[in-house]
Amino acid sequence: MGQLEPFTAIALVVEDDAMQREMLCLLLEESGYQVIQCESAEAAELVLEKNAGALCLMLTDVQLAGRMNGVELAHVARDRNPKLDVVVTSGRPLMQPLPDGAKFWAKPWAPLDVLREAEIAQLN
Repeated sequence: MGQLEPFTAIALVVEDDAMQREMLCLLLEESGYQVIQCESAEAAELVLEKNAGALCLMLTDVQLAGRMNGVELAHVARDRNPKLDVVVTSGRPLMQPLPDGAKFWAKPWAPLDVLREAEIAQLN
């Protein structure tokens, strides 16, 4: 009888600031995640087309490279995977409504927030 592969949680990080993206990725990798990173919503949308069902968590900034913002991306992500844990973050107040179940984090957030959310997403 073959052995079962251990569950690998997968997160999608969408952030156009390279330093913030790298910090998020490191925190999630420390929490046992495999991380896919994108700097634009359009790149993330391609990931969602192929892998939405495999993702546990998506963290996105509102301001991104490209034409689509993080709030619009959150709607696309929840449409593709209604169970996906979605966190949208920004240093400014939101001007658009988030999809049901998505969370908003005002910047600056603490690394502990990321670790806590990573744990919650794996439980869902």
